[in-house]
Amino acid sequence: MRLVIADDSVLLREGLVRLLEEEGHQVVAAVGDAEALLEEVAGHRPDAAVVDVRMPPTHTDEGLRAALRIRAEHEGVAVLVLSQYVEQRYAAELLAAASGRVGYLLKDRVSEVGEFLDALERVRAGGAAFDPEVVRQLLARTTHADPLARLTPRERDVLELMAQGLSNTLIAQRLFVSLSAVEKHVNAIFDKLELGHASGYSRRVLAVLRYLGT
Repeated sequence: MRLVIADDSVLLREGLVRLLEEEGHQVVAAVGDAEALLEEVAGHRPDAAVVDVRMPPTHTDEGLRAALRIRAEHEGVAVLVLSQYVEQRYAAELLAAASGRVGYLLKDRVSEVGEFLDALERVRAGGAAFDPEVVRQLLARTTHADPLARLTPRERDVLELMAQGLSNTLIAQRLFVSLSAVEKHVNAIFDKLELGHASGYSRRVLAVLRYLGT
């Protein structure tokens, strides 16, 4: 795939370039700030952008805000955010703003090359990839009792893995259960969250948004 990388750390940026090119991808631009990221995405229209959260000038949330702009202005560009921490507000907005082509990983995952590359391929293919810790921290924002209380522990396990962007097949593998069992759990989740007739919307996305309290 064709990629734009944005990270203010030269070492990490160059490391990502080398890793991705060794895997056969083409890095069309590698920049160190959000403004340059937006310019390169608009100019190259890449398949995906790998974006750091903290970049100049304030080193706070420039990358995440740029990621949200990319999602709004360039629907065909997948976005994979990398961060050393979870910025809860923008992470929730990032998920709520798109039904796919989006991911949010903690930088520790980059050291796990296989997981990082799998997440990148998943968002490029139209899916989602959210780090388990991101999901847990977003869930912690939700304090009200709602239909989630109706879910069984296994159904909550399934919904948490859905929130990470896993397909039913991958969920079955992760939980060591059959695919049909996962499908039954997913249907039960839709029923208990009253998403049985969500015409025109992805029930899977709506279930995840309910789970994250957004």
